[in-house]
Amino acid sequence: MYRSLLKLAATGMLVSAATAALAQSDVYNAANHNYTIETVADGLVHPWSMAWLPGGDMLVTEKPGRLRIIRNGVLLPEAIPGTPEVFYEGQGGLFDVVPHPNFSENNWVYLSFAKPVTGGSTTAVVRGQLENDLLSNVTEIFSAQASGFGHYGGKIVFDNDGYMFLTLGDRMAPPTGDLTIHPAQDLSNHHGVTIRLHDDGRVPTDNPFVGKDNALPEIWSYGHRSPQGLAIHPETGDLWESEHGPQGGDELNRIEPGNNYGWPVVGRGVNYGEFGRPIHVGISEAGMTAPAHFWVPSIATSGLMVYTGDKFPLWYGNIFSGSLAGEQLARLQLSDDYRRVLTEETLAYGLGRIRDVRQGPDGYIYLAVEDRAGAPTAIVRMEPAN
Repeated sequence: MYRSLLKLAATGMLVSAATAALAQSDVYNAANHNYTIETVADGLVHPWSMAWLPGGDMLVTEKPGRLRIIRNGVLLPEAIPGTPEVFYEGQGGLFDVVPHPNFSENNWVYLSFAKPVTGGSTTAVVRGQLENDLLSNVTEIFSAQASGFGHYGGKIVFDNDGYMFLTLGDRMAPPTGDLTIHPAQDLSNHHGVTIRLHDDGRVPTDNPFVGKDNALPEIWSYGHRSPQGLAIHPETGDLWESEHGPQGGDELNRIEPGNNYGWPVVGRGVNYGEFGRPIHVGISEAGMTAPAHFWVPSIATSGLMVYTGDKFPLWYGNIFSGSLAGEQLARLQLSDDYRRVLTEETLAYGLGRIRDVRQGPDGYIYLAVEDRAGAPTAIVRMEPAN
């Protein structure tokens, strides 16, 4: 296991600290399923998101602005041309890649990214047609009315009806004075919201704030801080979201249309700097929705996935969350109706910062692992141990 990585280590050509950690253990023990970690591809720079095309190709975004292909287990040397210009600084860069639900018919691929604008950057989405390893007809279908230099959000998911959801962070707007007038509590901008669009960027007429005064019609939910994970549960159709709290209080939320998830009025974290005081630890107030699960201390949640494969059958319907600061994979077992979190288990520890988690078409669990130092890192796969 990891022969190529160990050979690199022996010759002094180790790819990164994160990939070095992959060789620490052959078998990981876990509830119901033991597993191994196998390297799929290394040599990537800040892999942020993964997706598969019907033919089996894996798409991987690299934060500096490149879209890569892993084909038949090999990372192709050239990036796909045609990606948009990105603001690659701090938390900014190229984020999610998601094929259209009907990709086999229309070849649309969606990319979210930090878009440079006057005075800063914002979160935007383009779609383009991917054919013969080229991206063409690239069109911007959304640009957020929010600017800043962090907390971009940028996670995309399509539901079973073909609607597109996108997370947008609060752009690091400091919580000062009356917290109820913070931008994340203000529906006239895109700070700290999830939005819902048609696949071409049009606003659905049944969104909760359509026709409401001083509210942007794209908004589906609000009161979020730094949303880093988004997934649809296939059994219920529920939309699940995860986000970073400040120095504690990361959240997992089940998103309902029109609901207010509280930031920065309530939570379990502690604000930074001169505002370094606990947020009102009530978890919810009238009109604000409590999280389904929270982490104190923070694990710095990242990609989110609901497992439905056959390789780990006793984990069917479980939610998996990547972790940056915690360098782990959280497995959350839900109740029989898939609405409540019952237990949590820590998996895939010691690999490095797990930026994304996805289920592959083969039923295995794939992780995008990045190293804080920015060295080339890896896509790895969890497989059941024999």
